[in-house]
Amino acid sequence: MAGHSHWAGIKHKKGKADKQRSNLFSKLSKEITVAAKLGDKNPDMNARLRSAIQAARSANMPKDNIERAIHKSSNTKDDNFEDIRYEGFGPDKIAVIVETLTNNKNRTASQIRTIFQKNGGSLGTQGSASHNFKQLGVIKINKTEISEEKIFEIATESGANECISNNELHEIHCDKIEIYNVKKNLEKTINNFISTNISWIPKNSIEVSGDNLKIALEFLEELEENDDVQNIYTNLSAGIN
Repeated sequence: MAGHSHWAGIKHKKGKADKQRSNLFSKLSKEITVAAKLGDKNPDMNARLRSAIQAARSANMPKDNIERAIHKSSNTKDDNFEDIRYEGFGPDKIAVIVETLTNNKNRTASQIRTIFQKNGGSLGTQGSASHNFKQLGVIKINKTEISEEKIFEIATESGANECISNNELHEIHCDKIEIYNVKKNLEKTINNFISTNISWIPKNSIEVSGDNLKIALEFLEELEENDDVQNIYTNLSAGIN
């Protein structure tokens, strides 16, 4: 989800943090409901639902919320959601990909376009920004789950291309068509995952600092606060003054 975006790892005041937590729960619930509606309600038989539930658990969403979101899928037969991707350029020409889950694409397109324009950016056609990224399967695991040596070994045996570890988590990259095969092998050893996504990884970054960085972050946060936005990817790199 958007909460896992690299640029979002900045501290917020308590009120804003609570608002973001509520916003994240709302997006996670929507993904669970749509995944359950489009496939089997048993997560063992539905990879998208299983990944959505794991992401919700990693965000400490209460079990009751997860069960309500699954149950809601039976009551939304007339609510047809679509996955729609928008691409464009924000302040300082940073490339941005916005993934949405919407039941009204005209509303969503209008809102996303307005956010880009009011922040000095521009919304483009599909392909206008995505050539700055490569699309990969990305699986994230909390560092407390498994050692760096062991996860590297398992990831390699599972067919992953790369395994990156930092202070908080292990991040496994693989070809996007192989993500659920790799995940299935990892699940033989690991029970808890932070997230499993097809993600857009920037090929090159644009460094922004000072007041320009503040403007860029406010633009990205405004996108994230939109109810229809599920994921945001950018080649923004935070510079140091």
